[in-house]
This record gives sequence, C-alpha cells and structure tokens, in this order.
Amino acid sequence: MKITSVEPILVALPYEHGAPKPDMGGTGQRREMQDALFVKVETDEGITGWGEAFSFATVPVTVPAIERAIGPLAVGQDPTDIEGVSEDIKRRCQNMMRGGPARFALSGIEIAMWDILGKVNNKPVWQMLGGTPKDTVEAYASLFRLHEPATVYRIVSRAHERGYRKVKLHERTVEAVAAARDALGPGVPLMVDTNCAWYPDEAVAMAKRMHPYDIAWLEEPVSPPDDYDGLARVRREGGVPIANGENIGNPYDVRWMAAREAVDIVQPSVVKHGGIADVMRMVEIAESAGMRAVPHCPFVGPGLLATIHIVAAMQNEVPCEHRYCDLLASPMGDAVVAKDGRLSVPTGPGLGVDPDPEVLERYRVA
Repeated sequence: MKITSVEPILVALPYEHGAPKPDMGGTGQRREMQDALFVKVETDEGITGWGEAFSFATVPVTVPAIERAIGPLAVGQDPTDIEGVSEDIKRRCQNMMRGGPARFALSGIEIAMWDILGKVNNKPVWQMLGGTPKDTVEAYASLFRLHEPATVYRIVSRAHERGYRKVKLHERTVEAVAAARDALGPGVPLMVDTNCAWYPDEAVAMAKRMHPYDIAWLEEPVSPPDDYDGLARVRREGGVPIANGENIGNPYDVRWMAAREAVDIVQPSVVKHGGIADVMRMVEIAESAGMRAVPHCPFVGPGLLATIHIVAAMQNEVPCEHRYCDLLASPMGDAVVAKDGRLSVPTGPGLGVDPDPEVLERYRVA
C-alpha cells in the first residue's frame, strides 16, 4: 500500500457557547466560528485516513507546510509503517522538526496513518495502543475566555448542570476564578489556563492569590512556555500545581521539564507534537519521571477522536479535554459530543468515524 495524496481541508464550523463573543463590546452576539484543519490521506488501495493538524492562528503557515513541505514526502510511502514514515520525515526535515507548523503537519499525517492502519487491521486505535475496552472516558469542560465574572459564574454553572464534573477556565483574573469556584462549590476540580500570560514574578504572585480557590492546576502561567526555570519557580513558590506542555515542541522537551522539576502535569497535544505515537512517548516520559500526563485537546475533529483513543489506552485514568460549546455543524457527528460529561470511545476500525463529506464541503474555507 502506498500513499497517493495528502490534502489539507480547512473548515470553519459554527458553534454556540452561551455567552457574548469576546471583545465585542457586549453586543450579545452568540454565534462564532471555530477553525479545524483536517488532513485527508489517500492510498492506492482505496483506503482513506483522516487526521488533524493544529490550526487557529498558524493556518497561513501550517497549510503550506502540509501541501509543499511535509505532504509530498509522505506520498509514495507505506502508511501502515507509521514509525518508518514518521522517522524518515523527521530526519529529512530535521531543521524544521523541533516544533511548529512542520511538526503540526506531520501530526495530521501521522494520525491519518493510524486511521488507515486500523482500517487495514479492522481494529480501533485504542486497541492497537494496547488499551482495554471502555465504553466512555470522562471529559472536562474547557471553556472559552469569558472575561466577566458574572458570565463565568453563569457558564460554569451551566456546564456543571450538563454533567461535567471538572471545569477549566481560560481566565487571567482572581475575580473570574472566584466566580467559578462559587458556581461549582467546594470539591469540584477547577483548572485555570492563562495561555502564557505572565513573567515569573507576576505568575508567582497570581498563583498565591488563586491558591485559596483550590485550583487543580494552573496551566501555562509563564511566558515563554519553555521557560522551565521560571515554571519551576512558580511551582515552588506559588502553592498550586503547575501544568504545561501544549506549546513545547516534541517529546524531548518533556525530559527538560522533568530535569528542572518544572511542572506537575504534562499536556501533550496530538495535533502539535508529531501525532499519536509521539504523544504516547510523552506520556511515558512524564509518568516515568513522576509527573502526570493529561493530553491537551480543545479540538472538534479527528484530533479529538485521536485523543479519546489515547486517553482510553492510557494506564492511568485521566479526563479528556473537551471544548465547551455546541457545534451547529459537526463533520464528526455525535462522536465528538459529550453526554453527561463523558465521551464515547469509538469501537470502529481506526479512529472509528469518518467525517461527513457534505459538512466538510459546506464549511470549507480552504
């Protein structure tokens, strides 16, 4: 079997999350669009695999990376030899492979190769990864940034009512964190992702101020995200667990974080770090160094399905991140919809679900 083509398909999917659009002056407009960069890999035996590469602000460079740099190197290779193809591309593009768009591109192709391999062997990815059967995995609600404490209170309350027993904010103020804790009450895990908001001095101060609200982890508190000494200082002095990892480059960076004792939780991202096999390596490195691994996944396409398979295959039970919103159009159908705070584990071969071509075509933007 040979790969005959690699095609990026960018879609913008409408969604509703129950709050006004951020930074829109309180207009009350509720509909927004979320990008998802699908990767379609076709073969000479008629089997098609689907993957996803990181998109959002990187689309202008990730799409050309797939089309012009990484995709052509995969064409002609055997997609069932996932390790061989991935390592060949990494070596041939070693100056681009420490992290960033080239590695995002490889991630999408690698996920699609797992999908193909599962279809060839009639096995779901979680089974090929050595997992045991599970009907569902726990999801945690990963909220958009809401800014206003009153809005945070309302949306967090709604997420909890819908069955989520863990909630993550993307806020940067103590007032927003306090509102979320008020909404959840004591004992419900509350995580806070600040997306690299601060330098170490301010991060330490903010961690101390958030400590009374019993946060399960403070995610990416430091800029840049690979300031491991800065992260280690926040971890020592801030009084709260520290999570980091979605914006590191590759599995070797987990070793650097471990050597600096920088974090408590490592967050590998399947659409960023090289795909499924590299995330499993990152999980192994993290856990062998005494850190927890909780994959990063605010995605709604094959990247989410791949993460569900990874979480289902992990030896330690961890929740799967789930973007808290209602998709008004979903290429993956109900496979990416949480019910009572849980996500179904696919049982079909490969990723278990192919995208709806009509939805892809209707919402395709590139």
